[in-house]
Amino acid sequence: MATLAASMPSPGVDPDADWSLPGWIYGNAEFLELERARILRPSWQILCHESDLAKAGDWRTIRYLDENIVALRGRDGAIRAFHNVCRHRAMRIVEGDAGCAQKLVCPYHAWTYELDGRLSGVPMRRDYPTLDMDTSGLVPVDVSIWRGFVFVRLEDDGGPSVARMMAPYDAEIAPYRFEEMRRIGDIRTRERAVNWKNVGDNYSDNLHIPVAHGGLSRLFGKSYAIEASGWVDKMSGTLVDRPSANPWEAFYQRNLPPVDHLPEANQRRWLYYKLWPNMAFDLYADQIDFMQWLPMSPTNCVLREMAFALPDDRREMKLVRYANWRINRVVNAEDTWLIERIQQGMASSSYTVGPIGASEVCLRGFAAKIRARIPEARLHRAPAPGWSRRPHGVDSGG
Repeated sequence: MATLAASMPSPGVDPDADWSLPGWIYGNAEFLELERARILRPSWQILCHESDLAKAGDWRTIRYLDENIVALRGRDGAIRAFHNVCRHRAMRIVEGDAGCAQKLVCPYHAWTYELDGRLSGVPMRRDYPTLDMDTSGLVPVDVSIWRGFVFVRLEDDGGPSVARMMAPYDAEIAPYRFEEMRRIGDIRTRERAVNWKNVGDNYSDNLHIPVAHGGLSRLFGKSYAIEASGWVDKMSGTLVDRPSANPWEAFYQRNLPPVDHLPEANQRRWLYYKLWPNMAFDLYADQIDFMQWLPMSPTNCVLREMAFALPDDRREMKLVRYANWRINRVVNAEDTWLIERIQQGMASSSYTVGPIGASEVCLRGFAAKIRARIPEARLHRAPAPGWSRRPHGVDSGG
């Protein structure tokens, strides 16, 4: 029987570097609980764009990890975020994805909060002998604004800001003028019967592109490339001149209009960035798409997606954006088919770990970060139930 202590590497040595994460952690409830605590609660999550909170009182919400968070614009112009939970009886205060309010009034007992989170009104206030108005405001959540986008995190473990994570690519992103962009559609959510990590692994996997995505291969030829830089994976491809046999792909190639604010090299380049641990955004000359994958259970997650673009009333730009959507709808369907079957394979008793190629730098980096935060990820087979509550170094099975 292997022990966790026996599986730990010597300083500076990672014997698991050439191996994938084990299949058992893609469906284990105890492992997910540790991921929630050590990886996802301290991570930044995109909520919206500053323009979605244009005026005082505008608010938007995000729901994940059993929490409901509301971000809103205060009367002083500042954007703040809070747990969307009344301090009286835990009632949800605002309902839905977006709205505007002069004050936040709990629909249960009418406790009233100002836009900066202060508790300002309590019916029958004298009836509560322990109530301290000054300490009973909404519980705040960390907010970070990077290039016009609003991010929140539930806990601070000293991890990097979004700006620090994206610093290696800041110069190449700057011409896209994120701050001036506006959302071009409603936020969309899609449930998937897969562990959240399978979505991210597939996003950063370069080797499946020529095998499983005929459309991307027709568009990019052999130009698709990847690299890993600390907290960010970067993928890219440049549209080839040879017209595709697919009508929507050919339409996009032929009609993509020039975008004056982008360098020539970016006019026909698609860029993909995956931020640790579960966010990504795709940059096109015509628009950008944000996506995050949030766990619902060990074998289910929800994809939260939104698209943004600079204002552009050109007819050809509107048509190209539609063609972009048609192209990527096919890619998304192909990826869904893949990851659902990978998830099923992860549950097979025949699978433990798989080799990682030297070129698979993104998968290597992600696996290393997971193992660093949850060392049990080094075990090739699942330890006995209750392992997460036992001291490190005891017999862990596997």
